[in-house]
Amino acid sequence: MSDTVHNRIVLLRAEQGVSRRQLADALGVHYQTVGYLERGENSPSLDLALRIAAFFGVPVEAVFSLAPFPRVSDQTGREA
Repeated sequence: MSDTVHNRIVLLRAEQGVSRRQLADALGVHYQTVGYLERGENSPSLDLALRIAAFFGVPVEAVFSLAPFPRVSDQTGREA
């Protein structure tokens, strides 16, 4: 079993126009912490994961997963 926690933080930040520093400030963490999470170099605590989900207004499962998220391009419904 992998210890990797996959996330959509970058995608959510882009969708909502939030910088890494703005997210970090809202969460009370250092902006580098957000970068480590985005790159999968660190896994969030349960508390931090829930706060990130709440910040974006989505369920925690929409932000974090133990399995890789499907690519956005694979979810467009377009057929080749």
